[in-house]
Amino acid sequence: MAGSRPGIALRAVTDADVPDWFRTLRTGFLRTPTAPDDQIAARRSVLAGSRTYGAFDDGRCVACFRSFPQELTVVGGATVPADAISNVATLPTHRRRGLLTRLMRADLDAAKERGDVVATLIAAEYRIYGRYGFGPATSLTEWTVDVARSGLDDRLPVPADGGRVDLVRPEEVRVIGPDLHDRLRRGQPGAVSRPDHWWDVETGLLPLHGEWTEPFYAVYRAADGEVRGLVAYRADDRWEDSKQPATTATVDWLLAVTPAAERALWHYLCSVDWVTRVKSGTRGPDDLLPDLLPDPRAARVTTQADWLWVRFLDVVRALEARTYEGSGALVLEVADRDGYAGGRYLLEAGPDGASCAPTTRDADLALDVADLAPLWLGDRSAVRLAALGRLAEQRAGAAREADALLRTSRRPWCPDIF
Repeated sequence: MAGSRPGIALRAVTDADVPDWFRTLRTGFLRTPTAPDDQIAARRSVLAGSRTYGAFDDGRCVACFRSFPQELTVVGGATVPADAISNVATLPTHRRRGLLTRLMRADLDAAKERGDVVATLIAAEYRIYGRYGFGPATSLTEWTVDVARSGLDDRLPVPADGGRVDLVRPEEVRVIGPDLHDRLRRGQPGAVSRPDHWWDVETGLLPLHGEWTEPFYAVYRAADGEVRGLVAYRADDRWEDSKQPATTATVDWLLAVTPAAERALWHYLCSVDWVTRVKSGTRGPDDLLPDLLPDPRAARVTTQADWLWVRFLDVVRALEARTYEGSGALVLEVADRDGYAGGRYLLEAGPDGASCAPTTRDADLALDVADLAPLWLGDRSAVRLAALGRLAEQRAGAAREADALLRTSRRPWCPDIF
């Protein structure tokens, strides 16, 4: 990698660089700079097999950047190879020097050369990544449930399908969790593959974030014993002065591959003795939770924001990978100032498949590459983007046709942070 200015070298991180690189990462995210040896060792194991870069000023790491292989699920259940970007930070003494731009450019060049279809990331700040062609392709919602107002019977019901909820230990979660997550993400547009080490961190085997505190785990099994849902949650054990419980149960994550499993786990959480509030953790924007309650108003939205950001590297393969419930043809004029995915493309799609190819035909819609990502996963309306001035309708009615072709019955969601 070429340096951004004399004295600052951009290069791959060696094993000897990891402590300094990790210190820069922690400093950039305003965490205590010095990490214990076991955390540094854990970080080394996570970095193995990933693409880890740093900017070095007189031998000291002043910016960090990492990417790794990932699969992203698209509409219809197919997956595309993605370049997942994470651990991006620059020391406050070295901001505004173009370090991230150089690191990003080198990584995207390599991803394009490898044949990755998209690049992905979770943006800590909204205004950074649009200039690199990323657009927010999924969103999240968090709810806080007032259990007393929910209208639920405080007794745990017997699920209608004959299933049951049981508490389990971390070692069992490590065994059953990966398969459940894989089943979920292969049917959920916007979901991504989860690195194997994620489960080691989650179950306390890998001390990546310092001292680990075991959460509660509850599993939902159907009548035939198949695992169909799993939740990790914590409780703060609070009491009011009048000796009345005021405990909040906070969900770390909840995975469910059937509505019955989802219903059973939420009802379980709302039936735990002393729990008066349940914080849902990050969920999809059209999650079933509020409407599983007799009184949906008991679920108050506490967070609503963008989540997974996507950057196109190959428009043809991306549009051909997903399915389409309707039929139609669109010519898209995609602007990409960095040159990875720009051009004019003809998409012809229907329930039996899709084809996409460069074309010289007149464009129906013109938009920036960053705004193509949410349309691709079915989360945004082309008509709304046109109203915002982020999409130009070159042919009257084309935006409505795009919505009929691209939008989905359920919104995309990414259950993971990376």
